[in-house]
Parts: sequence; C-alpha cells; structure tokens
Amino acid sequence: MTTEDIKHDLTDELLLAYSAGNLPEAFSLVVATHISLCDECRARLVSFDTVGGAMLESCESIEMSADALDATMSRIMSGAPQAAARKSGGLFPTPLQDYVGGDLDAVKWRPVGMGVKQAILPTSADASVRLLYIPAGCAVPDHGHRGMELTLVLQGAFVDETDRFGPGDIEIANEDMQHTPVADIGADCICLAATDAPLKFRGLVPRLAQPFLKI
Repeated sequence: MTTEDIKHDLTDELLLAYSAGNLPEAFSLVVATHISLCDECRARLVSFDTVGGAMLESCESIEMSADALDATMSRIMSGAPQAAARKSGGLFPTPLQDYVGGDLDAVKWRPVGMGVKQAILPTSADASVRLLYIPAGCAVPDHGHRGMELTLVLQGAFVDETDRFGPGDIEIANEDMQHTPVADIGADCICLAATDAPLKFRGLVPRLAQPFLKI
C-alpha cells in the first residue's frame, strides 16, 4: 500500500480535534494510526499544529505553578497516542503496535460468530476501540449508529452502501448511516474501529449478543 492508494481521509474537524487533544483516546488511536499511513493527512495535521502553536504564542502569559512541567509531562506520557511512521516488516503502524504490544501475531482474538473475531484494546471509558477480523466475503450484520464510528482498514477491504474501503481508508459513520459492511473477496479484512456509543442492530440475534460483545 502507498499513500496514493488511500481514497478516504480524515475530515478537518477530526484533525483539528486530534491536534487540540479533544478526542477520546479510542478515536485518537484510530486517527494516529491513519495519519501514520497517510502523507496528506499528516501534512494537514502539521499545518493545524503550526496554527495552534502560533495562537499559543500570541496569548497573554500567566504565572504557572511549580509542578506545572511535571504535570504536563505526565499528561503527555499517558495521553493520546502519537502518529509515527509504520514500523518496517509488520502490518500494524507504530501507534497500534504500542497498544497491541506487537504486531498481528500478538493480537488476542475472541470469536464473535460466523468466522468474525475481535480484540478490544484498553482505552479510556468515554469510547471503545477494537480490532476486527472479517473473513473475505463475510458480512457484518446490518446496523446503524447512536454516535460516531471510525473504521480504518489495515488489510483487505470492505464494501457497503456508500463505497469500497481498502487499506489505509477510513470510514466515518454517524447517526444518519445505516449499512451492511461486507469484506471484499480476495483477502480477509482486518480493521481498527472506534465507537462512542453502542451500535443499533436490526437483527434479533446481534441485539441479543450485543451486551456480551460490548459493541
């Protein structure tokens, strides 16, 4: 995959929120992982960071407490994941490897039915993020959204009512979207997906399983 192959990018609103540190940790991980793959979004982020820095320089200075530096460094170390170039020789970019504790072979998958597997990654409680493994040709149950969902493709591709999403592409779904993603034929699809509210499944079986799957 090259950055020219990426057809679906992040919005300016998401990049601005990431730059300002206003995204939930789960969304920040998806954004940082996409940015590490996408030259265009990485360049746009740099421009937003530059504008933010200029605004800070123009602000009136105030006296800070003696432990301000230590508190700031602590927040940086425990805060949002940072975008970086992909590590060579692996599927997962650096931000995601840091959360998984390695590459694809380090993922602790749990089956959810029909060959689909997931691995929920530990983040703050305001949103959740998981890796999804969807066999080629397999469909995710038809669903809508109660909030925002970011889905980043890492391997393979999926197709839904809106378009086709391949490696590096990110789909941004909101309350207005109802769709049935289907993993494209050719390669099993691996995605990184973050949500800030439970999905709305139409089928009875997915609704019954939803509390156990935490999605």
